Amino acid sequence: MEQLQKYIDALVRHDWITTALSAVVILAITAVIARLTRRFLRRVLEINEEKDLPSSSIFINIARGAIWVTGVCIMLSTCFRVDVSAAITALGIGGIAISLGFQDTLSNLIGGLQVSLLRIIKPGDNIEVGSSTGVVKDITWRHTTIKNSAGEEVLIPNSIISKTALTHLPPTNQVGLSIVVTTEGQHLDEVAKAIEHEASEAAAAVGKVVKEPKLTFSEITAQGYAGTIAFSMADSRTIGRATDAVLRAVAPLTRPAAPQRAEQVLEEAQQEAAEEEQNKTAKPKEKPRPKQKASGKKKTKSNLRNRVAHAFRAVKGEDL
Repeated sequence: MEQLQKYIDALVRHDWITTALSAVVILAITAVIARLTRRFLRRVLEINEEKDLPSSSIFINIARGAIWVTGVCIMLSTCFRVDVSAAITALGIGGIAISLGFQDTLSNLIGGLQVSLLRIIKPGDNIEVGSSTGVVKDITWRHTTIKNSAGEEVLIPNSIISKTALTHLPPTNQVGLSIVVTTEGQHLDEVAKAIEHEASEAAAAVGKVVKEPKLTFSEITAQGYAGTIAFSMADSRTIGRATDAVLRAVAPLTRPAAPQRAEQVLEEAQQEAAEEEQNKTAKPKEKPRPKQKASGKKKTKSNLRNRVAHAFRAVKGEDL
């Protein structure tokens, strides 16, 4: 019983309490520094996304890991008098066994660093890896997350991306609408301008247009001139409705009677442009200024004058 009491007394000594408080303080400071570093790096990566580094979480996770490792080493060295250099040396000796046990993890980490630093892929890219296709959402130290057209998130290990053939697809907000124009060759330019004008108005009615519609002819077929209308929308969710609206708008211009319809469309466009210029150059009419109301002092003076004049007339009448 006495030995148990001595053991309990040894555990609750003042030195142990001080050591525990010191360890808690060091870990708390480490947590605060890691949190601030995460916020700082996230903002820096978002600002610098188009220049040097993509906004992938792998860099943030590596920085947080390094801060926590440093904080734990300081705690062990300061509070528990552990020789950190000797521990690191021991880990170095067993590094071969550790590398064999974490071979897949290290392969994914190195693969994530390669695809991020070399900017092979970055968040927002539309890619195809094997049988998986989607938009890259994030790159972590282990896997890359992509979101397919069905809204499902697919996790692909970074080692597979670095070893497998990767295909960069056009952005999801870009539309390529194939059409065939059945008209005579001498009217092709006028018809193309009319089609671009109608497509622009139809797409703008659905949502914000990032890239204006452009018609490019690529082939002469038995049916007519084959071409593609290319444009981009700001919101990829409006692609379906914008494609339908553009197709309905340009359909009449792809028929044999397209030259007459194109002439009418271009005339209307010119009239709209002229009206807009007139509205811009027309000066706004000046509004009439409201009449200023007489102040209280002026009203008092005019009333006083009327009374004096009335009294003077009354006195003059009595004299007569």
